Amino acid sequence: MRLKSLLDALNPVRDLTTVDAHCDLMCGVYYPEQARIEAESVYQSAVKYQDSDDETFRTRALLIKEERAELVKHHLSVLWTDYFKPHHLEDHPDLHEKFWHAIKAAGDAKKTMDPKAGEDLLAKIDEIAAIFWQTKGGKPDWLTS
Repeated sequence: MRLKSLLDALNPVRDLTTVDAHCDLMCGVYYPEQARIEAESVYQSAVKYQDSDDETFRTRALLIKEERAELVKHHLSVLWTDYFKPHHLEDHPDLHEKFWHAIKAAGDAKKTMDPKAGEDLLAKIDEIAAIFWQTKGGKPDWLTS
């Protein structure tokens, strides 16, 4: 039976099954909270940097902030390109602009140790998250943040 299954799978004229999905995978794998968690680290690293006079600690805070800001950019880019679809733009025509500004804010947060850059980044992610949860019909009860 296994040989037949293998031969069927290798048959170039076999019938193809068409599938349809909103995301790369079925919904439930993309969340703006991934970007927000990293942005919280960006913000907190800048705060701790400002509160310390230990140069070794400050260097570590700087490196962590830059790494986390890059992860914010990654998570936002994935959410933007893999979750949101053209019909979302019909309801939210400023969606591309919001993502562009949020990703730019993550880049700006890499350039400074001012906690205000982290606060700005968090606010921009929250705007995107509000739209995301509208498209999903609301935030689930199990999600506490």
